[in-house]
Amino acid sequence: MLEDTELKRGAGILLPISSLPSPYGIGTFGKEAYHFVDQLCEAGQKYWQVLPLGPTSYGDSPYQSFSAFAGNPYFIDLDMLIEEELLERSEVEKIKWSDKADRISYEALWENRYQVLRQAYRKSNHKRSEKYQDFIKENKDWVEDYGLFMACKAHFGHQEWLKWDEDIRLRKEEAVLSYQKTLSDEIDFYIFLQYKFFEQWNRLKKYANEQNIKIIGDMPIYVALDSSDVWIHPDLFELDEDRKPINVAGCPPDAFSDDGQKWGNPLYDWKAMEKEDFSWWKRRMEGAAKLFDVVRIDHFIGIVRYYVIPADDSAKKGHYEWGPGEKLTKALDEARGDTKIIAEDLGVVIPEVNELLEKVGYPGMKVIEFAFDGNNQNPYLPHMYTRNCIAYGGTHDNETLRGYYDNLSKEHLAYALQYTDSNSRDELIHQVFLMTYRSVADTVIFQMQDVLEKGNEARMNLPATIGENWRWRLKKNEFKKKQINWLKNLSIIYGRD
Repeated sequence: MLEDTELKRGAGILLPISSLPSPYGIGTFGKEAYHFVDQLCEAGQKYWQVLPLGPTSYGDSPYQSFSAFAGNPYFIDLDMLIEEELLERSEVEKIKWSDKADRISYEALWENRYQVLRQAYRKSNHKRSEKYQDFIKENKDWVEDYGLFMACKAHFGHQEWLKWDEDIRLRKEEAVLSYQKTLSDEIDFYIFLQYKFFEQWNRLKKYANEQNIKIIGDMPIYVALDSSDVWIHPDLFELDEDRKPINVAGCPPDAFSDDGQKWGNPLYDWKAMEKEDFSWWKRRMEGAAKLFDVVRIDHFIGIVRYYVIPADDSAKKGHYEWGPGEKLTKALDEARGDTKIIAEDLGVVIPEVNELLEKVGYPGMKVIEFAFDGNNQNPYLPHMYTRNCIAYGGTHDNETLRGYYDNLSKEHLAYALQYTDSNSRDELIHQVFLMTYRSVADTVIFQMQDVLEKGNEARMNLPATIGENWRWRLKKNEFKKKQINWLKNLSIIYGRD
């Protein structure tokens, strides 16, 4: 089992698609994505890790998506649509997409991107294309339902589906048929966006794989309440007769939040899922396996034991219940093919999680920012690593390395300096890269912000907050030869190239 689940020794960079440079307000699958693949090769890297690719809803979090299967239309490259003569360059360039090259303006995207994409849709002859018809057939189990969901959202002023008229909210057959007819053009528009998304992504992934770069993708364990998944499959979730959630997901008070976190995602009805042999999960895993070479399952510990919060109460009032465990991992293994799985096993890890990981062989995660508490047996210290793990400087939920060390207590900073053989804070980041690359961990992943030694102004996400997250972007030509050559050298010396 281990040979089938382990990643080859190597290193990579975590850079979300949204954070790529582009003149149109957000990263896309365009030429800068291809350029970044070339830079990864030049830097001796084997992996490019991205965040979830789904269409985002309120709050702009990629972990709260309108669909577990669909892609984010914001990532469709406009220059490619111009080359296909579906857009005029003047139409695109007249729009002010952002005030700052290193910050995403989701407000500007929301106001303008769909209007531009709609112009491309009107000029497109995709319905006559055999490739388009094949796309519909290959994605029959979700794409038409998703198109109807998004068309209905637009029809009802983009409100969540729980606020729609009762007949379509409850998906009564006559209502579904009526809305399919009335909103047919709008449905076609949203399906067209998925067609272009997957067309461009598959081309980019093929290029990356040809350069021997593997893509690590991210699968959130939960889906958003306001999603086509919950609307279409209410029987698979803990909902009442009005389709409102009975219990929701979150986590108890921890290092990120004294009050705990109430994510609001509806919990799965695991008994109902088991009755249908986890078929929804198998389809989801098959979809992820087409998108990525490696899938990181976010909040993997929730498969073993998950936190239950009453929908009308606070996170502090939650309790734990047992999840499906190995029954689900067996279903995932049936569906994943050659795609590898990474278990995001961070948080309150109980022995049962470690036992399951040992049985299935998925590599877990080690985060260097959790290491320096003065305990020389801390499992996140590099000398404690085992081979089958993924070592991170930090994740999208953490401070940047520079921000982390700037905020470390005197006691813990002293230990970090001594452990890394550093004379000052300025040396720490380089030394952490050095010892992590040197470690036995099969795979090492650092955020681009840490490669560039950015402070917390470049932090991707601060959990339990909303408004300023998911906005950081890499500026054009900011990833320079100096950093590329440094990473290449580390990869060669420590056998990760």
